[in-house]
Amino acid sequence: IRGSEILEILHGLPLVKEYLFSLYECRYADFFRCLAKIEHDLLSKDRYFAPHAAYYVREMRIIAYNQLLQSYSSLTLKGMAQAFGSSEGFLDKELSRFIANGRLNCKIDKVRGIIETTRPDSKNFLYQEVIKKGDLLLNRVQKLSRVINI
Repeated sequence: IRGSEILEILHGLPLVKEYLFSLYECRYADFFRCLAKIEHDLLSKDRYFAPHAAYYVREMRIIAYNQLLQSYSSLTLKGMAQAFGSSEGFLDKELSRFIANGRLNCKIDKVRGIIETTRPDSKNFLYQEVIKKGDLLLNRVQKLSRVINI
């Protein structure tokens, strides 16, 4: 990010430079503002990027959330909302959606207003993947055996 070629390109793109460095320097409220501006000014007006703008914005928000959550074992919802410059309600709704989809490894304690990170165990993750893929393979073999027996 501090390479001379990158800085040379970013010199002519002040919005992209602010966007990139705000994420790099953990200034999440500025990052969200720049992301919204990039979505509105650049992505939605480009005929190639426009169909993918919502996906890009969602993925970048997940990256920012993960970056902040990796630094803490627990964090208050209020503190995280202040860091991102958004309301607690919006953040709660969005984090809940990402947690349910398995994109963020954390839990929300609504009673205490705390977000607790859950660090996945790599062996457990590998075990779950093997079970899932093995189950898919078994289903395919069973379907194939039914077709062959007919």
